[in-house]
Amino acid sequence: MADHVDQVLGPTDDTVSFFQDRGMVYVTALWVLAAAWLPMLLITLLIRMAAGYRPVAADIVVYAEFTLIVPAVLAAVALLIAWRRLGWLHTSVHGLDFAATGRRPVHLPWSGIAAVALHGRGPFTELVITPIAEDYATELAGAGGPPRVRRRGGEYSYIIDVGLMSPGPEVLLAELHRRLPSKV
Repeated sequence: MADHVDQVLGPTDDTVSFFQDRGMVYVTALWVLAAAWLPMLLITLLIRMAAGYRPVAADIVVYAEFTLIVPAVLAAVALLIAWRRLGWLHTSVHGLDFAATGRRPVHLPWSGIAAVALHGRGPFTELVITPIAEDYATELAGAGGPPRVRRRGGEYSYIIDVGLMSPGPEVLLAELHRRLPSKV
């Protein structure tokens, strides 16, 4: 990794932080898991009925419990696994510091950013940051896997999940537009 000159002109205390809210992550995981779990439960019931099983009135309670409890428990387990590794992003006069969920953080000076864009909708919105060159980014120390990257043709980009960040992706885009008006 090469060092690049990134002159800092202005106050050093203008950091804006974006982070994934744990409550929003839990609720989103709960609804996604429930949307996947309910059809699987219904298919299982239909297959059992096709094989000769005849449900009784007491089975309604059991299937209602399965429908409510299993997604809630799985969402809680998923959140506990990712508890300290949720995504975040900080902007300051020094550049961008960011980490996708479960990934090591990266620092990218403002002078090293070629383009920034949002892709996706709702909780699945992703921020795509394209550096001028790969050596502009510095991988910071921390736990997690390697930074999430996308290579298309000769382009190298970092991907950060920002759909559940607080404040929202629109505020993040406005902040990046303030710092990089010609690249957002």
